[in-house]
Amino acid sequence: MADMIPLLLFLAVCLVLMAGYPVAFSLAGTALGFAFVGQLTGSFDGAFLQALPNRLYGIMTNVTLIAVPLFIFMGVMLERSRVAENLLDTMAEVFGQLRGGLGYSVTIVGMLLAASTGIVGATVVTMGLLSLPTMLRHGYDPRIATGVICASGTLGQIIPPSIVLVLLGDVLSSAYQQAQLDMGIYATDTVSVGDLFTGALIPGLLLVSLYLAWLAFVAHTRPETMPAIRQPQSAATAGGLAQRVLRGLLPPLLLIIAVLGSILSGIATPTEAASVGAIGAILLAATRRQCTAAILQEVMRSTTRITCMVFLILIGASVFSLVFRGFGGDEVVAELLNNLPGGKVGAMLAVMLLMFLLGFVLDFIEITFVVVPIVGPVLLAMGIDPVWLGIMIALNLQTSFLTPPFGFALFYLRGVAPAEVSTRQIYAGVAPFIGLQLLMLLMLALWPKIATWLPDFIYT
Repeated sequence: MADMIPLLLFLAVCLVLMAGYPVAFSLAGTALGFAFVGQLTGSFDGAFLQALPNRLYGIMTNVTLIAVPLFIFMGVMLERSRVAENLLDTMAEVFGQLRGGLGYSVTIVGMLLAASTGIVGATVVTMGLLSLPTMLRHGYDPRIATGVICASGTLGQIIPPSIVLVLLGDVLSSAYQQAQLDMGIYATDTVSVGDLFTGALIPGLLLVSLYLAWLAFVAHTRPETMPAIRQPQSAATAGGLAQRVLRGLLPPLLLIIAVLGSILSGIATPTEAASVGAIGAILLAATRRQCTAAILQEVMRSTTRITCMVFLILIGASVFSLVFRGFGGDEVVAELLNNLPGGKVGAMLAVMLLMFLLGFVLDFIEITFVVVPIVGPVLLAMGIDPVWLGIMIALNLQTSFLTPPFGFALFYLRGVAPAEVSTRQIYAGVAPFIGLQLLMLLMLALWPKIATWLPDFIYT
């Protein structure tokens, strides 16, 4: 019966979260309630909670986590400086004469926004507000329009600098060290946020290529669903277009190159690169005359609010983790996964399925802070590569956030879509992109080098 307590604790947390209570307080409150009852019954040692001050101090002094508010500031500032609007207008002019041109534009802009902001909700809402009315006005099938917006908006999960990868990198680093210590390896290797950023580049670009290939196929086979919106430009107008493309595309591209290039080249850590991104976002907004005192104040408030939410959840997850381990939860999970048929393949499939289902009701932050510390050390002790595991988790959650009926991206778009677009059309629109996501997951599962080759090439 004692072995069931950790599983009951996990189930209780999920039920409390589904009831709508705040995440951080649900994690900490439920765990403390179980700890109190466990102490009364003699099944929990209160000494485990004495480690909490050290955990909190570790969070406060964690240099990697400083990147979180900096990347959030960068994303919010770019959102307020109308970068997305200018990019979308520019790309629409470039591809407008092609069938499916707006679809290509939305995908490419979604990729650039993902690399600029790394915030999924902001990207989906922004693209929904800016591009969905335009696509519908030019005769696009609502299913195509909503599908491409949701899919491109979730690219922030996998394309660096992703907040998901920053948090995953920190959690997987601790899990990897714990797994090595459990195996008796005391000269431990490390995995960093930079490793995950590098590992995510090829899978992210491949996924964008799959999206574009699907849109090209639909535009060829069903041209009435994705009509062209412009005629070919004259030579004089084409020259003006080139200038507008350069003016609209070059600044955000330079910012992305500065952030990612400094990480990949080893010039800067992810935290240092995040500060470069934050300063670059301010300069970019200033050049567009969008960096007034009022806008800066609004950006600071949004950044503080989102950052406080992230770190409060991290504190609640630390309490949950200590209580879970105090009840022997790590041994229960290890025994459960090790006894599954299929060895590490069976364990990996079970964890991926669990995370996929949890993605319907929990945000990536809760899954990263609650589930990954529990299952990560067990999977890594089985010999699974930490970079590959991190990319698989990010892609899996991205797929979950697209999947009806509970995908978060669908809720974000439904909130800003016009009334004439039905929920059924949104669900039908994302179905092909879910298939592409699953294909990418399968490719990554069969060929792990897609994620691990570039980090090995750069850092060894």
